[in-house]
Amino acid sequence: MKPPAFDYHAPETLAEAVRVLAETAPHGSVLAGGQSLIPLLNMRLAAPRHVVDITRVPGLDRVGTGTGGVTVGALVRHTDLAADPAAAEAVPLLRQGLRLVAHPVIRNRGTTVGSIAHADPSAEMAAALALLGGEVRVANAAGTRTIAAADLFTGYLETSLERGELITAAFFPAQGPATGSAFAEVARRHGDYAVCGVAALVALDPDLRITGAKAAYLSMGPTPAVLDLTEAVAGLVPAHGPVAPGDSDRYAAAGDLAAARTGPDAAADIHATAEYRTHLARVLTVRALREAGAHAVSRATERAAAGAGRA
Repeated sequence: MKPPAFDYHAPETLAEAVRVLAETAPHGSVLAGGQSLIPLLNMRLAAPRHVVDITRVPGLDRVGTGTGGVTVGALVRHTDLAADPAAAEAVPLLRQGLRLVAHPVIRNRGTTVGSIAHADPSAEMAAALALLGGEVRVANAAGTRTIAAADLFTGYLETSLERGELITAAFFPAQGPATGSAFAEVARRHGDYAVCGVAALVALDPDLRITGAKAAYLSMGPTPAVLDLTEAVAGLVPAHGPVAPGDSDRYAAAGDLAAARTGPDAAADIHATAEYRTHLARVLTVRALREAGAHAVSRATERAAAGAGRA
């Protein structure tokens, strides 16, 4: 397959990149890793008149980790982010989700920010950004601005980016020391887009009881849906082993709540019926919450043990 004809631009500075995008808007597309854009071009599902290759722009290939969270530049590859130990410590959800992104050869080329900009509702990193309440940093000909994840995704493969704008970085807020996370999804084959997926966050108090529980959903609507499920599981003490019958009922109630809230947006396609996706949302919510809870207990106890050792 061959892409449609386009003019190729290779800016060497950020200022040049946003200038070219402004001049070619709305007919320009950004090329970073190319793992989303190139297939769209080859299948003639996209036909931009201009392709702006930002891979020569310096400073966009860095991962920055601080007390507040992790900043991921627009040219950071999935593989490099997953291998970054500081990022994995601050935001474990990143590495948990990245291991589910496609296949190694794609992760070696694809960029995390590019996946977010593509705005596929089946994308793990878009769901992670939404669940964590992160933001993207955007450059345009007039300067820079930030867009909260809650305002970024507007529809299937659609964002609130304005013409001529470029996402330069994504910021993922750090998870607290007593906050655990997990990803659970079902795909036809490992590495395929999820038929349904759930990313979960569980926060604990000093007594290791759940004080907060949220989940984001992949492939259950045109944008990543984020639900607060605290009401169903507040007060539970997560366990690594078998769950007590009463606690099991509480987790099941969270799954029912998730199915009720995501089911109306579930779509049927060649991969699954809407009913099956809703069933998966219920089952995977329970699985992800339990795993996130166990992860939260592990992180909290490790932090407590480290503090005792220093004392």
